[in-house]
Amino acid sequence: MNMDSFSLKGKVALVTGASYGIGFAIASGMAAAGAKIVFNDVKQEFVDKGLANYAAAGIDAKGYVCDVTKEDQVVPMIKQIEEEVGVVDILVNNAGIIQRVPMLDVAVEDFTKVITIDLIGPFVMAKAVIPSMIKKGHGKIINICSMMSELGRETVSSYAAAKGGLKMLTKNICAEYGAYNIQCNGIGPGYIETPQTAPLRERQADGSRHPFDSFICGRTPAGRWLKPDELAGPAVFLASDASNAVNGHILYVDGGILAYIGKQP
Repeated sequence: MNMDSFSLKGKVALVTGASYGIGFAIASGMAAAGAKIVFNDVKQEFVDKGLANYAAAGIDAKGYVCDVTKEDQVVPMIKQIEEEVGVVDILVNNAGIIQRVPMLDVAVEDFTKVITIDLIGPFVMAKAVIPSMIKKGHGKIINICSMMSELGRETVSSYAAAKGGLKMLTKNICAEYGAYNIQCNGIGPGYIETPQTAPLRERQADGSRHPFDSFICGRTPAGRWLKPDELAGPAVFLASDASNAVNGHILYVDGGILAYIGKQP
């Protein structure tokens, strides 16, 4: 086996919403594997913070202001990236939001907003990069799915609907464009240590664990939350030539949650 097949040297990787968090961790892993990193965010201030984060990590990244749900913004951004950096070899659809509200309390416009960002956004992005991937003769698309692509849970009806749809969009891109040497796969992260989940991991006033922290650790065979950089290796694999025979697959990086019924009370 040629280990060079795991290298991303010279490849252009576009990771959406990668100013920080999971997207930043994935992009950093791809940079370590040799990729040229480009990313976007919806506001210049977020792009600037992202550029500062990459610079602090010693990564030469380029950032663009773009709303992934707006085709009239996405298409010019892809053209600009092609002119300034090169054709996008790797697209990671990471940008997304979640709303935790009981289904009966969710306004239709809020449900639609989650679907638009988490599902329509990846469709718009993939549609924009696939033509150049076809011309170049290869391409990798990685959609950040979720355990909610498989499971339901209270208060996340819109998110689960979007991520379930993203799983099927992943499979359909594989079906339509696999013949062009384009591989489209997904990563389904488990519960990750991020600033957004920090309040759920804080010790309570009496020193006990937060109930949700106890729930997640008890439901995960690994017995812990996962770290963002633990997604980097799977992402590099799916972005590399080592995964050329893997297409339409969702790789769950969840510490084993989906394989486990949980501890007996």
